[in-house]
Amino acid sequence: QVQLVESGGGLVQPGGSLRLSCVASGSIFFISSMGWYRRAPGKERELVATVTSGGSTNYADSMEGRFTISRDNAKNTVYLQMNSLKPEDTAVYYCNVNVKNPTMDWAQFEYWGQGTLVTVSE
Repeated sequence: QVQLVESGGGLVQPGGSLRLSCVASGSIFFISSMGWYRRAPGKERELVATVTSGGSTNYADSMEGRFTISRDNAKNTVYLQMNSLKPEDTAVYYCNVNVKNPTMDWAQFEYWGQGTLVTVSE
């Protein structure tokens, strides 16, 4: 099992910044990708950004240029730096990690964090 602990959410004014962190622990063999998703009130969960083990990143169009995803492989941690926040960025942000297990023919398992609330408001 893999546990994910997110932190960094909170209330911020429009135009402000927040940095989310997600630490993975437990039976971690090889983390292939890490990412962030979000679910806004009344909407479906959507991709924010992902980063591979090699550092390749992918962003949702509406967030590219404002958000930056990064990871520290030594710490099994993924970060999301969010700048120029808008009220429409208000959502619960979820950490997502894909782990490959070499003892199971490199089968891939997906894990989700519990979510951290980001509220952008005056």
